[in-house]
Amino acid sequence: MGLLQQLARAAAPARRAALARSTRGMASVPHGGTLIDRMVQDPKEKEELAKQADVTVELTERQSCDVELVCNGAFSPLSGFMNSGDYNSVVEKYRLENGNLFGLPVVYDTDRADLTPGKKALFTYKGENIAVLDIEDRWTPDKVKEAKQCFGTSELEHPGTRVLAFERKNTYLGGKLTGLNTPKRIFPCASPAEVRQLIEGYDDVVAFQCRNPLHQAHYNLAIRSLDAPNVNTDKALLLINPTCGPTQEDDISGEVRYHTYVVLEKELIEKGLGERVRWAYLPYSMLMAGPREALQHMMIRKNFGCTHFVVGRDMAGSKSSITGEDYYGPYDAQDFAHSISEELGVQVVPSLNLVYTEEEGYITADVAGEKGYKPLKLSGTEFRRRLRAGEEIPEWFAFKSVVDVLRQHV
Repeated sequence: MGLLQQLARAAAPARRAALARSTRGMASVPHGGTLIDRMVQDPKEKEELAKQADVTVELTERQSCDVELVCNGAFSPLSGFMNSGDYNSVVEKYRLENGNLFGLPVVYDTDRADLTPGKKALFTYKGENIAVLDIEDRWTPDKVKEAKQCFGTSELEHPGTRVLAFERKNTYLGGKLTGLNTPKRIFPCASPAEVRQLIEGYDDVVAFQCRNPLHQAHYNLAIRSLDAPNVNTDKALLLINPTCGPTQEDDISGEVRYHTYVVLEKELIEKGLGERVRWAYLPYSMLMAGPREALQHMMIRKNFGCTHFVVGRDMAGSKSSITGEDYYGPYDAQDFAHSISEELGVQVVPSLNLVYTEEEGYITADVAGEKGYKPLKLSGTEFRRRLRAGEEIPEWFAFKSVVDVLRQHV
């Protein structure tokens, strides 16, 4: 069975007609119709806006990600933090009050009593002026309801629920943002406008999201997405767009992940494999919200100009920190993504369930089973043990350049 047939099998038969329809050009229109740009360019105007602020507040890392993505248009059509009306609408039905799809709330949390409607708050990050918030709304959210609706659970065993309970403060603010400077990070983050220039000239652009270092299986999943039946293979580009912001507690840090991506990009170029691939880094704060987060990722990549999005098995999934049980089924995110794909204007590319075999390298698990091949396996636990012990890690599992970086930092 060839690759195209494997991909076709991955999609439910009832959905194939929708998958086959071309949406070329649909994603060139940003979500909501306009690519928001809240960044001020003139230095004197920046200085004057900062002086007008009533209070100054230092952002957390997660908050800095949200501010950046609002101001550069990645969260279009938002022009600021959601007010209570949009917040409640997104919590209850993953839509803004105007009907636009939106996966998760984007709000500013605080415990300060002096941040009240009508005031201007100057946001700083690592001591640098980042943005000014015109406070329009202030309310106390029902975090239990937010968690239950957005994550499917209010249990503290879920990493997103722990963020709501222990990291976020008890008051939310809404209002328009004006960007002064982009937060300085080790990993450079291109704006949607810059990414659109990077991918210009291709009919189809397939976005691949990841939050971990890319190993061989991930790369094979990503590059083979260009051969999906709903992708114009001859004029398609793969955008690898890793999330480098905060994720869950036991994940490798964004800075280390970034270093692995840099060496991998270089290795792929040296091997002649970089022609159909572009890289861009996303300062996004993940909540491991499964299906809801899949929508959020698709929406962001639509604003980046992508036409297709790879939805992996158990995308943005999470396990109970106590029982280890999964909060979402392996295909929940894919099913939800299919259900909103046409309305959103981004086509779904289901990821294959790939395994490695000595006979044919990476193939789907179904094909391996049909041919009687025994897949080679290396568990994450064993990989980490070998990494710490300095033992050999097979190149069929991980790129040597990535392993070298991980050994230096992990």
